Amino acid sequence: MFELWCLHIPVEDRTSFEGLVEYVETTVKSESSRAPNRPVYLVAESVGACIALAVAVRNPDIDLVLILVNPGTSFHKSQLQTLSAFLDLVPEPFHLTTPQLLNFLTGNFLKMPSTLVGRGFSVEAGQALSEITSSMLASLMFLVDILTKESIVWKLKMLKTASSFVNSRLHAVKAQTLVLASGNDELLPSSQEAERLRGALEKCRTRLFRDNGHKILLEAEFDLATTIKGAGYYRRSRKTDFVSDYLPPTADELQQAINRDRALYFMTEPVLLSTLPDGKIVRGLAGLPREGPAVLVGYHMLLGLELGAMVTGVLRSTGVHIRGLAHPFMFDKNAEQLMPDSAYFDLHRIMGAVPVTGPNFYKLLADKEFVLLYPGGAREALHRKGEEYKLFWPEQPEFVRMASRFGATIIPFGVVGEDDICDLLLDYNDLQKLPFYDMLDKALNRDSLKLRVDTMGELKDQGMHPVVLAPKVPGRFYFVFGKPIETRGREELRDREEAQQLYLQVKFEVESCINYLKEKREKDPYRSILPRLLYHAVHGPNAEIPTFEP
Repeated sequence: MFELWCLHIPVEDRTSFEGLVEYVETTVKSESSRAPNRPVYLVAESVGACIALAVAVRNPDIDLVLILVNPGTSFHKSQLQTLSAFLDLVPEPFHLTTPQLLNFLTGNFLKMPSTLVGRGFSVEAGQALSEITSSMLASLMFLVDILTKESIVWKLKMLKTASSFVNSRLHAVKAQTLVLASGNDELLPSSQEAERLRGALEKCRTRLFRDNGHKILLEAEFDLATTIKGAGYYRRSRKTDFVSDYLPPTADELQQAINRDRALYFMTEPVLLSTLPDGKIVRGLAGLPREGPAVLVGYHMLLGLELGAMVTGVLRSTGVHIRGLAHPFMFDKNAEQLMPDSAYFDLHRIMGAVPVTGPNFYKLLADKEFVLLYPGGAREALHRKGEEYKLFWPEQPEFVRMASRFGATIIPFGVVGEDDICDLLLDYNDLQKLPFYDMLDKALNRDSLKLRVDTMGELKDQGMHPVVLAPKVPGRFYFVFGKPIETRGREELRDREEAQQLYLQVKFEVESCINYLKEKREKDPYRSILPRLLYHAVHGPNAEIPTFEP
């Protein structure tokens, strides 16, 4: 992903803050001139974040991306401000026993075994090492030779200078910025500082890691590359290209996606069916093409509950990586602040979701990708009461002519099961009757987030809104991928009427898939979770649950 450079500041070094800024600035200018069309990333922690911000202030014309980790800009609100004066009263070597530093040091030592576990240490060995390390802290005074009182006082004074310099110039920072804050930071109020910087910096987003400490970059469970990708901050040129800049998920990232939906997967035990070229429906994905370009077109279940099971299920079974065309709400800086967690949509981006635009659709097909498209969009995924399994497709064949241009295979699919796991208590019509809801409605549906504004009728309403659900004893999810429809070599599809006929055929196939599943699931003895639990108890937790005969 990156060509890595590292700034090393020796403990005994006494270069001033201004000198360090100039040193980093020289390197940044050199790299920027060597590759003017590529961004320069500055990953900076604590006082390093102040250095990175100062470089950005002094170089507004250089394309910088700042990744600020527990930034030292909050020094004036932290315990460290009083620590400097307190250290003058503490003789060596007892300065390391001050509560702030002791808490900081023990916190990091106790997190070290988790790093070693993944490198051949057992969990038991890691726990034993934690106990030994804790008991030996009193004798670890060799640290005094490294962290002398004079060194710590010097660093604190530099941090104070750096923080004051940068805080008075935040308005001048034009660089794209991502602030990573630890919820258990032992030294700085990083969570609150992240929110302050998000409001003060022009192009800033934040990510909070509630269980991590100040030295998050040293903690085993944290992955910086995954965080950058998830926030949508990885790019190779001056503008983000969600198609060409995309990197497929690593094994760990795929496992994260699986783990996130593990509970829903356990409750619904999805059944995946596909259709062979001869029209026969079989269990499994043997009927799914293995080469793109292809467009998967189907029904969008309530809240997109089907997405995790489908995308990860197809990838694990066939190796086919589906790239979804998603609502721009999922990529908006302000919209993510309305979610329970600002990283709520990060895994969607890691798994390949891109904003739904014509150019993105074009580029995905040009790259021979498998593209997931929901013509019903948000209106379908946020449907009203009594509208489950109803398609809300526009009249115009939006995707057929584009697919035919690249000879893409169109794969209609249906999915059912939402009515087996929940009831819709409050829909959009109900929410509109609540006092003050209009304020939330305006925040969720600003002009920049609207789709199909030129469409008439209820399809024009592609707005985002919450829904209130009541859980039920879980049933089961069922997917069926219809017979693939080839567009390669069909020159007649350039004609609007011919394209319209194929569009109506695809819509009919999706409706047929839904009706097929609604009928066949009635014959599944394992539709309810209770018989599935009994089956697992007898045959083991990894046994495949039977279903109806296709």
